[in-house]
Amino acid sequence: MLENNTKHNHLKIKLGVSGAAETGHCGLHALEKAKGLGAEVVKHDCVLVTGATTGFPLWAAMGAKEANGISIGLSPAQSEEDHVNTWRLPVDYMDLIIYTGFGFPGRDLLFVRSCDAILIGCGRIGTIHEFTIAFEDKKPIGVLEGPWAMADEIKEIIAKSNRPDDDVVIFDTDPKRLVEKIIAVVQSRKADLDKEHPNI
Repeated sequence: MLENNTKHNHLKIKLGVSGAAETGHCGLHALEKAKGLGAEVVKHDCVLVTGATTGFPLWAAMGAKEANGISIGLSPAQSEEDHVNTWRLPVDYMDLIIYTGFGFPGRDLLFVRSCDAILIGCGRIGTIHEFTIAFEDKKPIGVLEGPWAMADEIKEIIAKSNRPDDDVVIFDTDPKRLVEKIIAVVQSRKADLDKEHPNI
């Protein structure tokens, strides 16, 4: 007989990991941090979602699968053939790849909106794009601090956003603590939603 959480995987919290496909600027141990982040997502009984790309997201997916978890990717390509041959993107370490056909900008929107919260590592402009979508949507955002500039860049964007400080953006250097803090925010929001709509 299936365990209750196996029958209801759609109820698991979905945590997206955003980060650079090319990590040469990220410093030492960035990929190990990504792998650790993916593993922590699974250890906390959540589903990992990525942009189905190389670099930081791929290593997060590796960590998730090595921890025997579920890993979902949203691709900018329109098919597996396009994903592999045109975009030169991996198919490993993902249980399911959704081929959006919308390129990176359109993929980013669907990726963010498929998640309950976003976790951000070392990134580039695409990561900033995913951050701004999540920030505009008021999604919980966890920023993993490391030997890279992304956390400082995000802090600067927030400071210059001219928005009241009502958005949940959490910074931490430890993947485990960051995942735990973000899960607490997601669970709190889900509890509030259940109170507002008890019959759903």
